[in-house]
Amino acid sequence: MKPDSDDIVWQANSAARAARANKALTDAFSSKHVTAIREFHRAIPGYQPTPLAALSKLAEFLGVGAVWVKDESYRFGLNAFKVLGASFALIRTLEKKLQCERIPLGDKNRQSASLRNQLENITCVTATDGNHGRAVAWGAEQIGCRSVVFMPAGSSPVRLENIRRHGAEASIIDGNYDDAVRMAADLAEQNDWLLIQDTARPGYTQIPEQIMQGYLTLFDEAFEQVGEHEPTHVFIQCGVGSLPASLLAFLVERYGGRRPTLISVEPTRAASFYRSVVAADGNAHAVTGRLDTIMAGLACGEPSSLAWEILRDHGDIFVACPDRVSVRGMRVLGNPLPDDRPMVSGESGAVTLGLVYEIATDPANRHLREHLRLDRSSRILLFSTEGDTDPQMYRKIVWGDWRPRAP
Repeated sequence: MKPDSDDIVWQANSAARAARANKALTDAFSSKHVTAIREFHRAIPGYQPTPLAALSKLAEFLGVGAVWVKDESYRFGLNAFKVLGASFALIRTLEKKLQCERIPLGDKNRQSASLRNQLENITCVTATDGNHGRAVAWGAEQIGCRSVVFMPAGSSPVRLENIRRHGAEASIIDGNYDDAVRMAADLAEQNDWLLIQDTARPGYTQIPEQIMQGYLTLFDEAFEQVGEHEPTHVFIQCGVGSLPASLLAFLVERYGGRRPTLISVEPTRAASFYRSVVAADGNAHAVTGRLDTIMAGLACGEPSSLAWEILRDHGDIFVACPDRVSVRGMRVLGNPLPDDRPMVSGESGAVTLGLVYEIATDPANRHLREHLRLDRSSRILLFSTEGDTDPQMYRKIVWGDWRPRAP
């Protein structure tokens, strides 16, 4: 696959249904954890499940039985799902660090004077393309910690300012996303800061796993809202891999071998999981250099080691998409067929809907459609992981002024 390819490319994982679940990896996403984490989020002021839209007219148009889209633009007023993982990891890590039973998120008046003083002397640090950093900054603001956030070159100034509005010291570095991750990790070690990052690596797995666990609320809500007509296919965005791996572990624990087919979706120029599965050597392979894509939240070159192990063993299909697929999804969601609900979905949020549309309507993707067995009996679940987190870019794309960058 060329880095500037305009084709949708995919790779099936022959090992996905062959191996038994590795309980050491998936047990952290079992029903007992789902219940506890859902209760954690319910205790946050302003919590409510985000809406699930049933796009029945679109499903009929695409020749499938159902299309459901979970709209995360409503999550705690932050326009993205990331706060679920960041809040859970931040609070649980601080409770362990400070040896206290409960740190109330969103109500500093319930903190003792001693706890308040301790929290004021803690600095949380992270790297982000936007949504995760805003979530960490929001969580730190809620409890009275200091936060420092690094963003890669080319990051949206709007996303930078959204992070700063929560009191964070945020800046854009001269490097890509993975350079920002390394910078955050180095400064955390040098200054005894608390690193809240979703990229697992040797010696740093607990916090990334807690971030992944935080996403269980999202999945539990969605399957509760779907009801008895469970999905046959789930398409999910993939950056460092934490979101799809968390979803996959949730599905393995809940459904075992009868789980829905999971399709992991990445940008062409940052498709590390797709390339790793193609390599077929069992190892994760990073993508280096320019991670140039409008899907900023997915522009990650180095896979999380924990996410890779789960997806390598159980992920069904790995897809790499050019930016035009995301553009298609944004326009379809924003301009729906009659009686379907319109949805504002950002560049990273809409790529899965764009992919489903392309598979169903473009003869060039016939083999993928046949492999997935997409037909009138198929029920497809998607997650719009963000709203218009960069409103100017959103309008540019949806109003038709966007053109792909030259390679």
